[in-house]
Amino acid sequence: MKMRPDLPESFHVLPEIAEALEKNLPLVALESTVITHGLPYPQSYTLAMEMEAVIRQTGAIPATIAVLDGIVRIGVEAPELERLARGDAQASMHKISARDFAPAIARSWSGGTTVAGTLLAARRAGLRVFATGGIGGVHRAPACDVSADLGQLACSPLVVVCAGAKAILDLDATLEYLETCSVPVIGFQTDEFPAFYSRSSGLKTSARADTPEQVADIARAHWGLGLTSAVLVAVPPPESSALPPQLVESAIQQALADAQAQQVRGQAMTPFLLQRLNQLTQGSSLRANLDLLKNNARVAAEISLRL
Repeated sequence: MKMRPDLPESFHVLPEIAEALEKNLPLVALESTVITHGLPYPQSYTLAMEMEAVIRQTGAIPATIAVLDGIVRIGVEAPELERLARGDAQASMHKISARDFAPAIARSWSGGTTVAGTLLAARRAGLRVFATGGIGGVHRAPACDVSADLGQLACSPLVVVCAGAKAILDLDATLEYLETCSVPVIGFQTDEFPAFYSRSSGLKTSARADTPEQVADIARAHWGLGLTSAVLVAVPPPESSALPPQLVESAIQQALADAQAQQVRGQAMTPFLLQRLNQLTQGSSLRANLDLLKNNARVAAEISLRL
């Protein structure tokens, strides 16, 4: 591990990533709640390694971000990835959003960083491209439940590659919120905002880019105006594993009813709904999730090469 003098003592940067930042080499940040909370072991560990491999094969360097023993890690090596995936024998892995860094550092927590948490850490470390599955957003009910991801997207000058917002959310309201925050939503080879598991939502993006070069041009122009928000790149899931919107919506309605019956709330809501969707779709939603995550990692690496 190497600590950069311009970062807080609680940040540790892998030497490979510190060198890449110094030399302006292509880097892609990755979140880690998908490892700690999104998938069961060993699928979680396998996915983490595969996403990093996809990024390297494309010509960029992966920078998985997590917190271990109160240290914010910019880059996580294989043994640490497995520790995150397996869980901690001493205590459960925390789900660390932007608000949770201070207690995580002060109390030596370990855990996976959410989209919001990863954005905060990546911005502080100087990374410019981030790949994830789906961003958080405005929940269907209660509407006051708004993900911290949106607030961090409003103040984080990174290209964020995703498959849209998680399908369990109110996608229309989420897009309206992004517009309020001056976050351009760029459809990658599409004019339509993908619905995470599905390629179609019926909602339009604010612009379209057909190549990684066009995304890079948009990002440079956006930040060149003095804007400090993210550029959100929405990539449809691969056709081979994408699910019909009607199938997904039916499963979501059942999952939401189950969550209400079991009084699931707060940070527990999204993991519960995703797990229930996997059950209701007989594993199809999980396969789509895995495929889109790797596809997003590849697209993010291609964009990072141009930036």
